[in-house]
Amino acid sequence: MAEGDHVDPKGPPALQPPSRRSFLMGLGITLNVIGAAMIGVPIVGYVASALRRRSYQAWIPLGNVADFPEGECRLASYENPFTVPWDGMTAKIPCWVRRTGPSGFQVFAINCAHLGCPVRWFPESQLFMCPCHGGVYYADGSRASGPPPRGLFEYEYELRGQELWVRGGQLPTLAGPV
Repeated sequence: MAEGDHVDPKGPPALQPPSRRSFLMGLGITLNVIGAAMIGVPIVGYVASALRRRSYQAWIPLGNVADFPEGECRLASYENPFTVPWDGMTAKIPCWVRRTGPSGFQVFAINCAHLGCPVRWFPESQLFMCPCHGGVYYADGSRASGPPPRGLFEYEYELRGQELWVRGGQLPTLAGPV
């Protein structure tokens, strides 16, 4: 210690306990910040998802055009391009391909528009049928009867030479069809 420094014999000044008013004000501010974050984070996530909605789709080859005879529906599948190693067999996405003409196709998601059960094609009746709740669809994918609120989800497609390609990767839902 230098000569001339004075030491206060009482020590440092004692801290005053917070008043009830300052404690409740701090608690109120903290709870408001937590509440705003709980409301704000999902809203920001929702707005941001609209910006990246198409980013989870890609063009995927389904097969040679000759593999799909005109006037028939065939089951095909593609590998989801946005997978992780533990996806296993669920990375293979089935779809129904209907050839309507020499260069006309319809590619339907296999999921029923009601609750997502896999629909089956019955060539004898030319209908898609859902075994879960009795949903029925015409060959063009439109709703015929049952609880589904709309027709089958349809993928965009394009022909590249003799190959049929679909735009897939995101599973269809009523909120955002493929």
